[in-house]
Amino acid sequence: MSNRSATLLSVLHEDDDLLVVDKPADLVVHPGKEGPESCLIGRARLYLGHAEARLVHRLDRETSGVVVMAKSRTAAGELGRLFAGGTVAKEYVAIVHGAVPPEGLVIDAPLGRDAASPVAIKDVVRADGAPARTRVELVRHLTRDERRLSFVRVVPETGRKHQIRIHLAYAGYPIVGDKLYGGDETCYLRFVERRLTDDDRRRLVLDAHALHAATVAFTWRDREWRFEAPLRADMVNLLQP
Repeated sequence: MSNRSATLLSVLHEDDDLLVVDKPADLVVHPGKEGPESCLIGRARLYLGHAEARLVHRLDRETSGVVVMAKSRTAAGELGRLFAGGTVAKEYVAIVHGAVPPEGLVIDAPLGRDAASPVAIKDVVRADGAPARTRVELVRHLTRDERRLSFVRVVPETGRKHQIRIHLAYAGYPIVGDKLYGGDETCYLRFVERRLTDDDRRRLVLDAHALHAATVAFTWRDREWRFEAPLRADMVNLLQP
């Protein structure tokens, strides 16, 4: 791989059909207005030298980790149906505020649009929302700067927008660095307007929220596939004793 290619993408796996990458935090997956290098799919197309890279699932801008892309319309259709069908196993890791109980959590709470929020993309737990279920396993507790935190594994059993972030905040354990669901949604507005304060940054702890897509596994074309992305450096540093 050339130095140029290495700066575009961190490739976990590539073959004739698949391009699997470790998405960095603070990179959108879909095209934006700032050129191809400002989004994951744009970088993938530059890396491949053609426009056939296709997303089959997505991660939020600040969520890092495994993203699977297809190199053809046929593969994208097959994988898209697989991901939409709920047969793909995904495991995330997160660092959250608070002490998650040793027995872990099962959060079963429907999600829908937050009509009361000034942030158009924000969703919320609401009785008439779409069913959503998340399992949370405690890895360990830690204390940083007098903050009680927990390192957790998270398995979303459904795939709703912002599901993990909303469910953890709803259960009382917001993700470290989450600007939208961390308890003060005006922080997100300041972020998008590029006017975060020093106090905001201190409260956020990390520049990007501490959620990482660690593994993706599925059965496709009579083969078992499993992809893993190593934990990113800022989360590793926060976990150090």
